[in-house]
Amino acid sequence: MLIKEFFKQKKPVISFEVFPPTRNYNLDSIYSTIEALKALNPDFISVTYGAGGGTKDHTVEIASIIKNKYKIESLAHLTCVSAKKQEIIQIAKELNENNIENVLALRGDLPSDPNFKFPTPLHYKYASDLIEELNHRYNFCIGAAFYPEGHIEAENFETDLKYVKFKVETGACFLISQIFFDNTYFYHFKDRFEEMGLKIPLSAGIMPVTNAKQMNRITTLCGSTIPRKLSKIIAKNHQNPLKLQNEGIYYAAQQINDLIANGVDGIHIYTMNRPEIAKKILEKVNL
Repeated sequence: MLIKEFFKQKKPVISFEVFPPTRNYNLDSIYSTIEALKALNPDFISVTYGAGGGTKDHTVEIASIIKNKYKIESLAHLTCVSAKKQEIIQIAKELNENNIENVLALRGDLPSDPNFKFPTPLHYKYASDLIEELNHRYNFCIGAAFYPEGHIEAENFETDLKYVKFKVETGACFLISQIFFDNTYFYHFKDRFEEMGLKIPLSAGIMPVTNAKQMNRITTLCGSTIPRKLSKIIAKNHQNPLKLQNEGIYYAAQQINDLIANGVDGIHIYTMNRPEIAKKILEKVNL
C-alpha cells in the first residue's frame, strides 16, 4: 500500500523507524524488534540506510521482511550523495522486486571511511536528484525529509524551505521531519509550508531523550534546539539513566499529545530499535 493513502484516514499516521544491526549482523534481533513493534499496530515502519557500505546492504532485506513476512507496510530509506547511478538503479530494482512500494529519498551524510571512493563528479548532489531518478524509473511513493528549524548547512530557514519545496515539486508525496524537541518550530515550518501553497502531509519525527551523550551527538548533527525545560531534565538526571529515560518518555508523550491536539498528519517515532520505549510512549498518548 502506498503510504500517501494512510494520510487519508481520520487519525494521525503512526510510524516507527528501525535500523539494521551495525555489529554481528543477526536477523534474530530484528525479528524480535519488528514483532514487538507490530503489537503496537503501526501504519508503517521505516528502515534506515548506511552510506558508503555499513548497513546499506541489509536495508532491502529488512524492508522486505517487514512487508512480506510481517505484513506491515515498509518504507526503505535510500541515500544518494555518495552513490553511483548504477548502484541506485540496482537498489531500486531490488526494492521493486521485493514488493516495496515506498522509499524515503535522502541526500545522506558523507561516509566517514577515509578510503571511500566518491563518484567524480557526484552523480547525485541533492535528494531532489534522487527523487527525480526514482520517479523516472518506478512508481514508488516517495517521501523526503525536512528540518523544522532549517538544515544546518542551509544559508537560512527560507533558503532551506525553498529546497524542501523543490523536493515536493520533483515528486515527494509526504515529508518526515528530523528530530525536534520544541513543537513551536514544527508549527512555524508547517505555517510557512502551507503559505507556499504546499499541501502534502507532514509527519513529526520524535525521539525520546533516554541517553544524555547520545542526545548531544544527535542534536549536534541535526541542529535541534534543546528547550530550557528539557535541558533542565537532562542536567538533573544525567547520572540517573533510568530516571532520565522515564522523564524522556514523558516529555516525548507530551510533545506528541500537543501535536495531535493541533491536527498533526503523522507521528514518526525514532525507536533506536527499542520497542519497549515506543510502547511506553504510546501508553501515554491520546490516540
